[in-house]
Parts: sequence; C-alpha cells; structure tokens
Amino acid sequence: MDTIVKQAMAKWPNVPHCYGWLGLDARGNWYMRDEQSQARGGFASGVAGAKGSLLQHAKLIEFIQRNYAADDAGQWYFQNGPQRVYVELEATPWVWRVGSDFSLTSHDGSPAQWQQCWTDERGWLYCETRSGFGLVHTQDVGAAADAIEQGLWQVEAILLAELPTRYGYVTSPQALQATKKPVQ
Repeated sequence: MDTIVKQAMAKWPNVPHCYGWLGLDARGNWYMRDEQSQARGGFASGVAGAKGSLLQHAKLIEFIQRNYAADDAGQWYFQNGPQRVYVELEATPWVWRVGSDFSLTSHDGSPAQWQQCWTDERGWLYCETRSGFGLVHTQDVGAAADAIEQGLWQVEAILLAELPTRYGYVTSPQALQATKKPVQ
C-alpha cells in the first residue's frame, strides 16, 4: 500500500466506506460505476451499461492496483486515501495471464505460482496460486490448455456457486452490505 494512503488513513480514520462504484471484470479491466450504471443492475448482471465506464488512465489503474486488498470477510477493495472503495467482481479477485513458459502473472502484473486448476460447469478455467484464487484470462486459455495437455497442470471440476465460499471472496460487497441491518 502506498505511503501516502497509509498517512491519509491515519489522519482521517473514520471516513465511510464506498460500495458499488468500482468493478473488476473477468478480463482484469477496471470500471468506474456511477449512479446510472448502478441503477441498471449489478456489475456482473450482463445488463447493458451496468458495468459502467472502462478506466483507461494508466496511472489511475496502477494506483488502484497498488492499493488493492481484501478485508477479513473476503471483500476486495481499493484503499483510496482514507476511503475504502469496495470492488464489485465479475468473476474472481484475480485474473491470471499465462506466459509462454506457463508462468502466471496477475492482472496487476504481479507474478504468481501455480498450485491447482479448476474448471466450472461453463468451462471457465481458474487457478489457485500462493497469491490467491483467480480466473485465467480468456486470451490465455490456449496456453493453459497446453500446460494441461503436457501434464504440468492438473484440473479438477468445481461448481461455480462453490468458488466464493471455498476461496473466501465476495463478488458483490454492495449486495452484501444491502442485506445488513442499519445500526440504530
């Protein structure tokens, strides 16, 4: 986490959390979700315009990725100075890129070490790593298939609905927050 972010958190410790305004899609792209986008539906709903606006500013994306983490409940967030901005996930907290040598790199560019592969009922491929659990980027499924065919990676079946519980992540902190009763 950036030093300036830690300093802001210490200076303003009671800034309310933000829900629904930032999303990470299944290809590792970040989206800003304004009120209109949120009103159209959930981030992963598939409804036109619900994802919001694709972020393209390289420095902003780098800042988000340096300050991306999970809380104890498995909700992923971007620490934006003193404010925690919870992230809506289309699929998983990480999106893996597969190198020609079958190495894994996350959507933020960090290297990861493969441990296990899973495929769900849709045929999507996931990797468990020492860094965390994530979806293999669609453009890299061919390279991953080569690793599987060569016997370097083993794959097991899993149900999509089991993934968040098994790997301890929340796809929609906003939806989870909406189910909580307000403090009186």
